[in-house]
Amino acid sequence: MRSAVVGHVEWIEFARVERMPAPGEIVHAWETWEEPGGGGAVSAVQLAKLGDGADFFCALGDDELGHRAHDELTRRGVRVHAAWRPEPQRRGFVHVDRAAERTITVIGDRLGPLGEDGLPWELLDEVEAVYFTAGDAAAARQARRAGTMVATPRGLETLVAAGVELDALVASGKDEGERYGGELDPPPRVVVRTAGAAGGEWTAQDGATGRYPAAPLPGEPADAYGAGDSFAAGLSLGLGEGRPLEEALALGARCGAAALCGRGCFAGQLRRG
Repeated sequence: MRSAVVGHVEWIEFARVERMPAPGEIVHAWETWEEPGGGGAVSAVQLAKLGDGADFFCALGDDELGHRAHDELTRRGVRVHAAWRPEPQRRGFVHVDRAAERTITVIGDRLGPLGEDGLPWELLDEVEAVYFTAGDAAAARQARRAGTMVATPRGLETLVAAGVELDALVASGKDEGERYGGELDPPPRVVVRTAGAAGGEWTAQDGATGRYPAAPLPGEPADAYGAGDSFAAGLSLGLGEGRPLEEALALGARCGAAALCGRGCFAGQLRRG
């Protein structure tokens, strides 16, 4: 099946440290690396690993980092459809501590695609599942051309303005920036609230509710960065394949658990066997 992401990219510099620095403290990083990240990039690569590549509609800064991000994502099996912006590529800095928890600092404005960008939006007519992380209201309406649309509340104002019905919204029970309080009209067909190692819960449009368990970890926790968007990508693909909600959630949970056990954005992500 074909899958896609409409979203954003951040060029991420990682530093592995013993613990997060206290105010005024200097900590030593024993490992550093860089790669493209952000919710759009993470989910696009995860979808590419689960299927036959993935289409990624995004905006990139027309500078060295933007072009490096494009080339790296292409190398990882993503078909990148980028609108180039005359501004610096958004960056981020991530501390990863001994317990695999990540703390993120972002630098620059989020770059998302616009519906008026000359991107091949018509490809979405052939896509069974799309995950939306960033863009304007017109881009969200373009994303709705796909058979199944899943989104994150990080783009809540855009989704409100777009007025599209989501098949699923993946919110967080912990992260303040990913909370959802019922702002969308029409409401999503299902709202999923993740809770890490505790699994999560869901609420359907008709009022039905349920919980789902976390998947067993395939190894030792290494880096929590990208686990949530890998979960959302797996859920999107499962729903796009027509799986029952419980099975789609189980696939998402496996993707999140696998991502937690790999370094950085992509190393641990689940591949379809």
